[in-house]
Amino acid sequence: MSNTNKGILLLLSAAFGFAMMSTFVKLSGDLPAVQKTMFRNIVSAFIAFGFVLYHKERFFGKKENQKYLILRSSLGTLGMVLYFYSIDHLVLSDADMLNKLSPFLLIIFSALFLNEKARKFQIVAIMIAFLGTLLIIKPQFSVETIPYMAGVSSAIFAALAYTVLRFLGDKEEYYTIVFYFSFFSTVVLLPFVALFYEPMSLEQTLYLLLAGVFATVGQFGITLAYKFAPAKEISIFFYTNILFSAVISIVVFNQVPDALSFLGYAIIFGASFYMFWKNKKVRAS
Repeated sequence: MSNTNKGILLLLSAAFGFAMMSTFVKLSGDLPAVQKTMFRNIVSAFIAFGFVLYHKERFFGKKENQKYLILRSSLGTLGMVLYFYSIDHLVLSDADMLNKLSPFLLIIFSALFLNEKARKFQIVAIMIAFLGTLLIIKPQFSVETIPYMAGVSSAIFAALAYTVLRFLGDKEEYYTIVFYFSFFSTVVLLPFVALFYEPMSLEQTLYLLLAGVFATVGQFGITLAYKFAPAKEISIFFYTNILFSAVISIVVFNQVPDALSFLGYAIIFGASFYMFWKNKKVRAS
């Protein structure tokens, strides 16, 4: 199997994992976003701990990579808290679609920070995707816009985190990166959880534990995927996450996105497919 196909398969696995994570986060009910994030990451930390232990690797990576691991973890933690907040306050598929702007933003940040040159058609695709985002958000400059802004901000922080992840490449093992991120975010969020802690039922605890399991599937999948292939070649396949989330929104939560949101999904997906198709033509030439 080629590296590109490996990356595609891993992104599909990540998309399913993150869709299930979002579902269980929303099912866990009215809890602070920081509390949900911490419990999700405790599970990921334990699973990644087992991988690091089995492979006899370093838990906290190499000395020369510390600043990048801390940066990736800080950005990822901020992105996740904002993402969980948007999940709680929006239709699930809306929150997921806004978060999935990160592949477009990743192209911009990779060009700015990693010297991965962005082509004209990629810039066009990003502009089209932005128009699709406006249809989902339907900006009204009211308090109702805040969850949408949180969703967009989560995509920005996620894209920055994946840019650092792309830079790390083969400098660290994927399970070390996942453990570092999960452990870091758990420790950083612990004081905030202590301040704003809400008691949880057994059912809520189970939902958050399951969110952590599926998040780990997603985290391993996306961390490995971007090791095998550049984001601009495979990111289109991550949008299968929206299909999973849209079905779950309707079947589990009885939340049907409005017509403008569906149009926004179609525009963003179309922009993604256009970018994927153009990338294939460039590689073939």
